[in-house]
Parts: sequence; C-alpha cells; structure tokens
Amino acid sequence: MDAADLLKKVRHIEIKTKGLSKHIFSGDYQSAFKGRGMSFSEVREYQYGDDVRNIDWNVTARTGDPHVKIHEEERELTLMLLIDQSNSSLFGTQKRYKNEIIAEIAAVLSFSAISNSDKVGAILFSNRIDKFIAPKKGRKHILHIVRELVDDNKKSQGTDLKKALEYLNNLQKRRAIVFIISDFLCDDYMDDLKLAAKRHDIIGIRVFDHREVELPNVGLLQVIDSETNIKKTIDTSSSYVRAQYAKWQKEKMDQLKNAFVGTNSDLIHIQTEDDYVKSLIKFFKRRIG
Repeated sequence: MDAADLLKKVRHIEIKTKGLSKHIFSGDYQSAFKGRGMSFSEVREYQYGDDVRNIDWNVTARTGDPHVKIHEEERELTLMLLIDQSNSSLFGTQKRYKNEIIAEIAAVLSFSAISNSDKVGAILFSNRIDKFIAPKKGRKHILHIVRELVDDNKKSQGTDLKKALEYLNNLQKRRAIVFIISDFLCDDYMDDLKLAAKRHDIIGIRVFDHREVELPNVGLLQVIDSETNIKKTIDTSSSYVRAQYAKWQKEKMDQLKNAFVGTNSDLIHIQTEDDYVKSLIKFFKRRIG
C-alpha cells in the first residue's frame, strides 16, 4: 500500500484500539499485571505470617535462623510483544485476515500498557527477526509499532518462533510481560519457551481460522502452503482424509497446550470469526480473579 493508505490504516487502528484500551482494558491490565512485577529489596528474619515460599534457604542455612526475601512492586513494567509476521498470517476465510486481528490485539495491549506508564517493545518475526523495536513509552512510539505491523511489504515466508524466543532471551534480561501473538504454525521452540518462562510472564495468543483446523467437504481442492509454496491437491470428499487432517491438527494443538501448561504460562485461542475483545476480557478477568 502507498503512504497515504498506510497512514489511513494506522489511524483507523489507533481510533478503534485506543478507545478499547481506555474504556475496557486499562483497569484490567493494571490489576492483572501490576502486582506481578516484583523486584528484590532485602533479606530479613522470618516473622509470623510471612509466606514460607519467600524463605531464603542460603541465608537461613548460613545464619541458623529462618530469613525471607522481601520484594517490592516495580512501578514500571515492560511489555514485550513477539508478533508473527510470516505469510501464514495473510489468511482468513471469514470476515478478516489473521494479520489484521494480530495488529489490533497488539495495539490494544500497547495502549493499555502506556496508559499505565509501562514501556512497550516489539520483536517482529517470521523465519527471521524482521524488526526489533526497543521498549519505550508514548503514543508516537505505539503508532510506530502499529505502522510496522500493517506495512504489508515486509511479510516473509516461514515461521521460526524458536529464533524469536532466542532473541528475547538474549536481549531482555529484566523481567517483562511477554505476549506471543502468532498462529503457532511451527515446531522446535519448546526449550526456548521454558527458558523465557523462567524469567518472564508469558502469554500466548493463538490467532487462527477454523478452515485451518477443519477441511470443508468440497471435493478436489488445490491448496498451497504460503510459507513453503508447496502445492497439493486434496480430495476433501473423503471422510478419511478429513478425519486424518483433523487428527493431525488436534495433535499439534495438544502439543501447543502442553508447552504452555508445562511452563505455567497462559494461552488464549482467538478465531478470525471471534470477537477478540471478549476473549481478552475473559483472559484479564481470569487473571484478576
């Protein structure tokens, strides 16, 4: 798209998502995350009522008396967005494409963060690191992120979440809230996810189209993999073919769910036909509750 169309699209996303973040998500964002950003302050002797999970066993062993670690809430948190920019995001059989929803979700989270005086950074990835945007505050900074997301001249092919997580782990040493917004059509990222979850608060947002998990019964269908350009003809009238495809998709999703459950991380599923606002509200309410 040309510069005028790009600016128009950025402005449209700003108007829609800034209003949502202001009236719906800002309070929930603060409640869900502000109490989780804790920095180490001191060690003192254990007092009745202290949480035993905060016992510093090294100091306790050295002194012979139980001591606990005291933490204080960090006033400023960092929100890092890992955003899938691969060709598979340019798909949708319902109202919208996946990349459009991904951009709006990223904008809503970003405006919610800066309204709570937090910094926002982004790692845009495909089969490579397409763009790193250092964490900063301010409307101008968020619009820069949105502009990068809607610029359709920068889409690449494959999806390599492993590479994006490696980049995050090497770059972001201080604890952050990390949203991974992707369709998760990739493998071999489990070890890097575990490492990231030890330091950061990880939330995955899987954006998908229902035709990616369920084949329609429309006879012979020629399909192309947008990330490898491999073409195939599938007989969708075969109940066996549809069942095998559904089974394969279920196995992939079970692997994804197990990866996030195993790292004590959250995972949100949003279809292209869904109202992502309702899904985000449900997530925040669950975190607060």
